[in-house]
Amino acid sequence: MFTGLVETIGTVTSLSALDASVSGGNGTSLTISDCSAILGDAALGDSISVNGTCLTVTEFDATSFKVGVAPETLRRTNLGSLTTGSKVNLERAVSAATRMGGHFVQGHVDTIASIVSVTPDGNALTFRLAPREREVLRYVVEKGYVTLDGASLTVTAVHDVEGWFEVMLIAYTQERVVTAAKKAGEEVNVEIDVVGKVVEKSVVGYLEGSVGKDGVPAILEKIVGRLVEEKLKALQG
Repeated sequence: MFTGLVETIGTVTSLSALDASVSGGNGTSLTISDCSAILGDAALGDSISVNGTCLTVTEFDATSFKVGVAPETLRRTNLGSLTTGSKVNLERAVSAATRMGGHFVQGHVDTIASIVSVTPDGNALTFRLAPREREVLRYVVEKGYVTLDGASLTVTAVHDVEGWFEVMLIAYTQERVVTAAKKAGEEVNVEIDVVGKVVEKSVVGYLEGSVGKDGVPAILEKIVGRLVEEKLKALQG
């Protein structure tokens, strides 16, 4: 478990193919350096978030550590596009004494998103992003949380029909995450707030128990219809 508050930015200094018998396919071993700030209390088997992906430390020294990245992880994240010299966001797993300044982040990437545009707003930057799997947008809400490359950010706008959402990076955050240097066309790892998934499953389970599985779509249709009607009235009024 993580907070989404990036502790430091590391540098990928080595990439090598993993033994297929160990990785289950064409996995990759990453060595990440320039990160002594998070290795003082490191131990083998520790979890470290690398660009929002929970990975296990297999080797480490005072300034660098090594992790293995399985084929499934490479398919689901942007880690497969890393090269020697790439910068990555890093965060250690939470401890009992950690301040929960961000939100509950699992390190389980849901999808990747392409950066549609980057628009300056004073000294802040507004990023518009289009997720590869658009169905995740049902969990993305304005003023809610989303994790981009491991950084906990607040959603500032969502457009379900056009398939994008926006976040804003203030000047302080820009100096501490890799996302700030990315341009339109590049990709970021996206983890949606798990609370949305839990609520959805709980509501559907409750409705199925109350009205039966076949009756759930009708109930949900009525709820959505009412919300849309209220929204239209508010816009017209």
